[in-house]
Amino acid sequence: MKARIMVVAILAATLAAAASTASGSVRTAKANSITVWLMVDAQSGWANVVAEANASFKAKHPGADVKVEYQTWGDHLTKFDATIAGGNVPDVLEFGNTETTKYMANGALKQLKAANFPNSKTWLKGLRGSCTYNSKLFCVPYYAGARAVIYRKDQYKSAGIARTPRSQAEFLADGKKLMKHFGANDPNYSAFYFAGKNWYASLAYVYDYGGQIATRKGNKWVGTLEKSAAIKGLTVAKTTVRALSRASKTTDEAHPQQSLVFAKGHVASFIGNGWEWPYALNKDSGNPALANVVGAYPMPSHVRGKLMPEFLGGSDLAIPAQSKNASLAADWIKAYTSTSAETGFAKVGNIPNTTKLAGVNKDNPQLAPFAVAAASSWFVPTAPNWVNVENADVLQNMLVQIYTGSKSVTAAAKSADKQIEKILNG
Repeated sequence: MKARIMVVAILAATLAAAASTASGSVRTAKANSITVWLMVDAQSGWANVVAEANASFKAKHPGADVKVEYQTWGDHLTKFDATIAGGNVPDVLEFGNTETTKYMANGALKQLKAANFPNSKTWLKGLRGSCTYNSKLFCVPYYAGARAVIYRKDQYKSAGIARTPRSQAEFLADGKKLMKHFGANDPNYSAFYFAGKNWYASLAYVYDYGGQIATRKGNKWVGTLEKSAAIKGLTVAKTTVRALSRASKTTDEAHPQQSLVFAKGHVASFIGNGWEWPYALNKDSGNPALANVVGAYPMPSHVRGKLMPEFLGGSDLAIPAQSKNASLAADWIKAYTSTSAETGFAKVGNIPNTTKLAGVNKDNPQLAPFAVAAASSWFVPTAPNWVNVENADVLQNMLVQIYTGSKSVTAAAKSADKQIEKILNG
């Protein structure tokens, strides 16, 4: 779910340019029909859930028609921009959760009332955050992906670690045992492989201590990484990374891909997405021989018994402001995000939008830890210019300064705050 948020100020020009490339698949709406845009993941992964939602919707609205059109991640936003310009929008649209802010800020989505949708009181915090702008709701959480610690059970056992850690203090102590046991004679060994630019995992420490990246005060955004809570989190992250990781401090987790580094045997654990577990075991690029010794667990908080908040990826469902059948569209979303439907998403490997269903896959070791981890989550500031912060590598550069020691934690955080404020308020 890659962000494609553009600066709001140029939206009108972009839409005008995109109009000529509009897909002809969205036609003039009929009073009793809706058009739904879902990504191809649903078509190939859980078409049965889509069919069940359609049936439930039609049972409530006899004679109504649902036209589901499957889109691809590479061009769905360009096509949507074109339909806005042409006045022929779909009635329901799936967004990656990092794609919503521009459209919420520009008034392109219909404001919704959370209480009208299933399980809204237990929606995952990280997904709800991606649907909220200026304290108003503009979309409904669909499903999520979360990170957990993927680890070598055999190495933990060899180092005398009898159980997975219940706190960050235990996590660090266990990591030091692993470094002593395996790292003394292996200069490439990491008890906890952690690339320096891994900002998703790094900022989890900030949120674990109650900090955040930035907050809105009045009409301006204020960087808050230099606040005491954030400094505490970044300091603990620095201590952990420098003690347990021999990964490069100047690259990110995809260069090289951390799950493939893990597969080579010089790594005891890393914080990764659910898909990275099977990727590490891939017969062509990974190491299938590790199948019986790999496990996962949610990253513990510094508060014993709690979990560290994790950044959530995922998708949301929105109703374009121009929809002529918004009421029907809302009812379809209700059917598609019902407890039954969300259970169906979970059974094929997704994380449902509600903490209420965190235990659906409790007996599946490759799914359960990630679903549990998603119950404690965070999301980036929903600022129209946030993508520019990401593109400028503000957080990544701050982390390199911290992990390499080229700047103190406080100095690096203050510098990042100034850049964040300049970009978000630009």
